Amino acid sequence: MMLAKHSAALLTLSLALFACGKDPEPEPSPAPTLSITDATVSESQTAISFNVTLSAASATNVLVNYATLDGTAKSGSDFTGKTDGALVFSAGETAKTIVVPISADDVKEPDETFQVLLLNPVNATLARDRATGTLQNDDADNPFNIPATGYSTPETYAGKTLVWRDEFENNTLDPAAWTFETGAGGWGNNELQYYRPENTFFAEGKLIIEARKENFSSAAYTSSRLITKGKKEFKFGRIDIRAALPEGQGIWPALWMLGGNISTAGWPACGEIDIMELVGHQPNRVHGTVHYGPSSGQHQQKGSNTALSGTAKFSDAFHVFSIVWAQDKIQWLVDDVQFYEVTAASIAPATYPFNQDFFFIFNVAVGGNWPGSPDGSTNFPQRMIVDYVRVFQ
Repeated sequence: MMLAKHSAALLTLSLALFACGKDPEPEPSPAPTLSITDATVSESQTAISFNVTLSAASATNVLVNYATLDGTAKSGSDFTGKTDGALVFSAGETAKTIVVPISADDVKEPDETFQVLLLNPVNATLARDRATGTLQNDDADNPFNIPATGYSTPETYAGKTLVWRDEFENNTLDPAAWTFETGAGGWGNNELQYYRPENTFFAEGKLIIEARKENFSSAAYTSSRLITKGKKEFKFGRIDIRAALPEGQGIWPALWMLGGNISTAGWPACGEIDIMELVGHQPNRVHGTVHYGPSSGQHQQKGSNTALSGTAKFSDAFHVFSIVWAQDKIQWLVDDVQFYEVTAASIAPATYPFNQDFFFIFNVAVGGNWPGSPDGSTNFPQRMIVDYVRVFQ
C-alpha cells in the first residue's frame, strides 16, 4: 500500500511538471492603430502636410482612406479638397504623409481652418481619426485690413440734433434697427451673389459686409444686404456714413435709401437715393444718384460722381459719404466737399418723390448690369467696412 501510494504521488508530480512546462497558445497580436496630427502653415506656402502614423509595424499592408472637410477655409478657394484619398502602409512601414495644396491670396483675413478625416481602415484601427489644418494669415495684426486712417465728421452740427446713430461698438447687429434681406438674383439687376446673414460680422467696433466667392444655393458668390425698413426711417436732415470700400472687377458696394412706401408705390415711384455707389473696376470714384418715375418702364435717374486724386483708392482709408437733405433738395458730399445737387425743379416735370420717409440699405453686390461680372483679376473676399451712420435733423 505504501509503495502504491508513493508511485501515485510521483505520477501526479510528473504530470504537474509536464503541464507546467507546456508552451501556452500564443495570444493574437492587437491591430496597430492609426493617428493623424494637426498641421499649421502660412497661407503663402503652396501646401500643408499632415503626418499619419501607425502605432506599430504590421506584417501585412495597412490601408486607410481620407477626405477633407471645409471649415472657415474652403475647398476650391483656399485649398484643394479631396474626397477619395487613400494611403497604403506596406509591411513594416509606420509613417505616411498627406499633402494638401493650398491657394495663397493677397487679401488680409483671419486664420482659416479645415479638417482631414481618416476613414475605413483595413488591418488597423483608428486612434485619432481627424486633424485640423490651419492656414495662418500673413498679417495677423490686422486680419480684416481695417484702415487706420481716414476722414471723420463731428458728432454735432450747429442748429441740428443727432436723432439716430449706429456706431457698431457692441459688435452685434441692433435688431431694433436692422433686418437682413436674403436671397439671390439682385432684385432685377442680374447680380450673382446670394445675400445671407453669415457674411456680416464685426471687428474693432466696425460693421463688415463680406463678399465671398463660394457656392451657395445655386449662386457662385455670397454677401449681405441690411435694411432699416419699418424700424429706422427718416425725412430730411444730414446723413453721415463713414466707410472704407471694397474694390475689384464686378464688386458693387452701395450705401443707399428707398422710400418707405415701396410696398404700395413700387419702384421707382417710391424714390431711391443712392448716397454712395462704387463699381470696383474704378476704385477711386464714387457716384451719387436719385432714381424716380411712375414705373420701372418709365424709370429716370439723375446723378454725378467724384474721384480721389492721384493713385488714392476708397479702399485705402475711411471716407465720409454724406447727403444734406431738405424740402425739394438733396446735396451729396464726400469728406465734406459737395459734388452734386438735385432739386424738385431739376427733375420737373417728373414727380419728385423725395419729400417723405426713407429707410437705409447697406450691401455689397457681386456682378450685375452695371459693374459686370468678376474676372481673374478680382480677389476675394472683398469687404465694405462701416464705422458709423449718423442722422442729424
